[in-house]
Amino acid sequence: MDHTRTLTDQSPARADLEKISVAGDSATLDTCDLGGLDLSDLDLTGWQFTGCKLAGTRFNGARLDEARFANCRAAGASFVGTNLQEATLDGGDFSNASFRAATLTASRLVNCKMTGCDFTDAKTLGFSVEGVLLVMAVLPRISFRKATLNAVDFTDADLRSCDFREAVFEACSLRDAHLPECRFEGADLRGADLGGVRLTDARLFKGAVISKHQAADLLGQLGLTVL
Repeated sequence: MDHTRTLTDQSPARADLEKISVAGDSATLDTCDLGGLDLSDLDLTGWQFTGCKLAGTRFNGARLDEARFANCRAAGASFVGTNLQEATLDGGDFSNASFRAATLTASRLVNCKMTGCDFTDAKTLGFSVEGVLLVMAVLPRISFRKATLNAVDFTDADLRSCDFREAVFEACSLRDAHLPECRFEGADLRGADLGGVRLTDARLFKGAVISKHQAADLLGQLGLTVL
């Protein structure tokens, strides 16, 4: 029978959490300090982490399906090869965390700081991103096709070969983003800050919708004024 254990204001060791996992139970961790722990390869399916300290914590290869992280401080955490299918990351700081080769299928990233995060080779089918700071993040070949992106900041992000076809940008930023080989056909970019985009890069946005103001900024590089 599955039981849910609750730990509050504790600093458990790996052995403590492994014991819960091996018993087939789930856990709710509230304001616990797991900073620097190696929790690699543990089955933490459905676990809840609220207000926890996770800086430098390693979840490599762990099972975190349907897990929830709420307002956690996880700068520099490692989720390499982690299964985060249908997981929710809501609030908190994941700056410089690594999600390389992680499975984020149908997961939700909401109101998080993810500056400098690395999503290389991550599986992201059906995942959603809203209110996320992805400044200088590495997101090569990620598909955002038909997604509605609200308040997502991609400033200086590495977005090479990303698929933004038919995506809608609302209060977003692509300022100085690295965009080679991206696809924007049918995308609505009127709600995106395109600062730093040069006229020579405008071909990337072939088939996309931009505003008159954005068009004027691009043409202004040629000394033309749009009235």
